[in-house]
Amino acid sequence: MNLQAVLENDLVKLIPLEESHFEGLYAVASDPLVWEQHPNRNRYEREVFKVFFEGAMASRGAYLVLDKSTGEIAGSSRYYELDDKKKSVAVGYTFVGRKYWGKGFNPAMKALMLAHAFKYVDTVVFHIGASNFRSQKAIEKLGAVRTGEFEVAYYGEPVRPNFIYEIRKEGWLAP
Repeated sequence: MNLQAVLENDLVKLIPLEESHFEGLYAVASDPLVWEQHPNRNRYEREVFKVFFEGAMASRGAYLVLDKSTGEIAGSSRYYELDDKKKSVAVGYTFVGRKYWGKGFNPAMKALMLAHAFKYVDTVVFHIGASNFRSQKAIEKLGAVRTGEFEVAYYGEPVRPNFIYEIRKEGWLAP
């Protein structure tokens, strides 16, 4: 599975994240309200976001999400934990700027990522912070089912409680 294929639809374009994208992406991520419900609420701070960005680069599955109509940076997401034996991959570390909330950007990017992933795997997994109700609702709208919970330390960050959600290929109806 190519974890960084260019993906696009009428609303968004996902391109592989590059080091040169840091400043533009940080401009979106520097809004404290973006991280308000996230387990790591201080990710808007430059040094904390820098660790997040380093993890994105190290994942080799991260995307810069662009508003297709303007070319502006809308946010980021990534594939990670590709498991060939289980035929699964995780999607997450997603955020979009407030300017794009409620305008279909999150479901549009997730639909692209799901469609691409289901060419290669049978299950897409999402790890969502236990206190991140906004993301939980968003992923449930796409048909994800909560299957468990665990504690995880994101790249260079403290351990936090998360829920596990899954969407199975046979149960997903592409928009």
